[in-house]
Order: sequence, then structure tokens, then C-alpha cells
Amino acid sequence: MKVDVILGLQWGDEGKGKIVDVLTPKYDVIARFQGGPNAGHTLEFNNIKHVLHTIPSGIFRENQVNIIGNGVVIDPIIFKKEIDALKKINVDISTQLFISKKAHLIMPSHRILDAASEASKGKTKIGSTLKGIGPAYMDKTGRNGLRVGDAVNEGFKEKYDALLQKHVTILEQYDFEYNLAEFEKGWLEGIEVLKSFEIVDSEHFINKLLKEGKTVLAEGAQGTLLDIDFGSYPYVTSSNTICAGACTGLGVSPNRIGEVFGIFKAYCTRVGSGPFPTELHCTTGEELRAKGNEFGATTGRPRRCGWLDLPALNYSIMLNGVTQLIMMKADVLSGFEKIKVATAYKLNTGEVISDFPYDIELVTDVVYDELPGWTEEELKGVDSKEKMPKNLKDYIRYIEEKTGVSITYLSLGPNRDQTVILK
Repeated sequence: MKVDVILGLQWGDEGKGKIVDVLTPKYDVIARFQGGPNAGHTLEFNNIKHVLHTIPSGIFRENQVNIIGNGVVIDPIIFKKEIDALKKINVDISTQLFISKKAHLIMPSHRILDAASEASKGKTKIGSTLKGIGPAYMDKTGRNGLRVGDAVNEGFKEKYDALLQKHVTILEQYDFEYNLAEFEKGWLEGIEVLKSFEIVDSEHFINKLLKEGKTVLAEGAQGTLLDIDFGSYPYVTSSNTICAGACTGLGVSPNRIGEVFGIFKAYCTRVGSGPFPTELHCTTGEELRAKGNEFGATTGRPRRCGWLDLPALNYSIMLNGVTQLIMMKADVLSGFEKIKVATAYKLNTGEVISDFPYDIELVTDVVYDELPGWTEEELKGVDSKEKMPKNLKDYIRYIEEKTGVSITYLSLGPNRDQTVILK
């Protein structure tokens, strides 16, 4: 069997949670492969909104295995809150969730280090969510991180204390007040909750499931343009958000990868700092934000909004080997008489390029195509390709021609049933 991968092609917030939830009936296993609680995967069904930060989005489907892979970093405090929220709505995941021994833990001091570092940067802030994710990944690559497997072994407290002392020493370099005690009690309670689930050698576990013929969907967090290697560095996250990250974040070989579902919005958004070539600093951008409810599921921060960016989208398709595109929030574009799509960048040198550049901050202007829009009235009751308005069909056809990849699913709202299968 192959591992299918679903990931975002923009700066995150593309709507991965909903689509994973829509696709999960086809799969036996859903596995998160990277990122941490800065992810906010929103699922909406039965008129109730659910936001997951660490737990895979397949958790609301019965009889499915959900795996938190080794590439994920886990904050036990936030993890416990997620579990408590699920219990309140009578979702029992005690036998559905498996956690990798090799997943790294976010300590309270990681969150403090994150806040201290960001505060010290002033105007050069990268827009961190202050969840301690960056410092946790730094300790991972520095080879002294704390892992879930350590929590079930002897010597855990000694390892924790040693790493904490290192963090305290680093914090002495900052003029930053903090109170570690306010986090530690909840963190230790979260560790006990973590330990109540099955802690596994996830690389063996997932490959065994594949050998048994189980179907697996790997779920990414954030988006391709936030990848630590290929994103708009340094305004990126601390992990590999691209398809290759599924291999390293789960322990599956490259030849195990099957379909790659690339999710993108019909327009673009970005949270926090960093370059954004098609950003709209006008009433159109404000209208997109309001109609799309563009506020971070994790942070609540307003998202910056702009037109669809084809050079960036094609770059993401190339990096991930996308086989199917999924377009989200086409309904938000309803009511615009004209819709713009970026086709090229103008650099400060005067050069016009259609490739995503090494330094996107050199982009001074954008070349656009303009397409006719559709009305809200035309989208009412649309549940099939045949019922879609002509201009929406033309918009989809235009994107397919420019990317060379078929759009197979179209989302016209936040609920499960507001999804149109196109192919």
C-alpha cells in the first residue's frame, strides 16, 4: 500500500482540517507528520466548530487509527486541553490515538525562550505564535531534546532538569521577566495524560499497517511556503512542511508515497510577518478577510489577504509532486465583479519572472490576469459541477491550465457537505 499525503500549498490556513475530515472515510489511518500546536485545523459539522492543534483530523471518524508522528513537537499542556475538549463532546479516543516515542516535547521553558527571543527582535520579528515550537526544534537538531519516549523511561526528571538549566542560562541573556511555575504544574499533568495513550515506535507501527494493506493519509500542518528549507525564509516555521517531510516525519520511504493532495485557497492569506506579493492593502483585502472569516484558528490574529499567486502555487506543486489540487473558499470570492490572479513578479532590478525567487522581498510589483467573477446567488444550492456558475467553471479551468494539475475537490463553505467532487 501507498501513503497518500495532504498538505497546504500556501502560507498555511488553507483548510486542511476540513478536507482531511472529508477524505477520511477512504482511509484506515490518519497520521500527522510535522509541526506543533501552532497548527489550527478547523473542522465544522453538525453546526459545531472543532479546532485541533496536535491530534490528527481523523479523530472524529469511528474505528480509524490516528498517529502523531515523530516529526511532530507536542506541548503536553495544549494536548491535555484538546483531550478535555473532546471528552466534553463525548468523543472517546482512548483506543484510536497512538503517539510516537520519537516525537519531541515542548517544555514550558521553550515557550518562554520563544517569547524572549521574539521580544528582543523588535521590528525584525518573524511573527512567531510563541508556542515554543522553534526552540523545541532547535533542541531536537542540537541533539539534546526531550522526547515522548523519555517520559515513560527512568531518568526523565534528570533529563528535564538538565535541559531546563540550559534554558535558564540562555534566558539570562535577555531582559525578560518570566514565571516558570505557572506552566510547570499543567505541563506535568499533561505528561500524565500523554502517558495514558499508547506510546509506540511509530515508524514500525505505520509500516506494519501498510504491510497489512491499511490505507494511510499523512496530514501536514502549516503550508509549503512556510517550509524551513523552501519557504520565504526567515519568515518560516521550523519543520519541513512539504511532501518529503511525510517521509522523515513518519518513517516511511519515498517509494511509499502515492497521491499528493495539494490544498489551496481561491485567494491567498498569510498570518504574521513576511513578504506577501499579492497582499491587498485596501477595502478589497478587508472584504476578503470579513467574508472569509480570516482570523487564525490558533492565535485569533487577523490574516493578511490577497489575490491568488500562480508563481507561488506552481512552485509548491513542483516541490511536492502534487497529483491532485483541492481549492478552498471559492464561495468567498462571490460578489467580486473581477477577480485577479498573479502570473509574474517584477523585481527591483526591473526583471519580470514567473518563478518563485530566492528572495521574495525583491518583488516590487505583480503582473495580473483578470477574470470575471460570480455572484452569491449563483452559488446557492450548488452541490455538483453541473450546477456551478460558468465563471467559476472558467476560473477552475484557468488554474488547471496554468498549473497542469486537475482540481478534483472544491470547497464552497466550512461544513463537510459543502464540498463538490469535480473529478
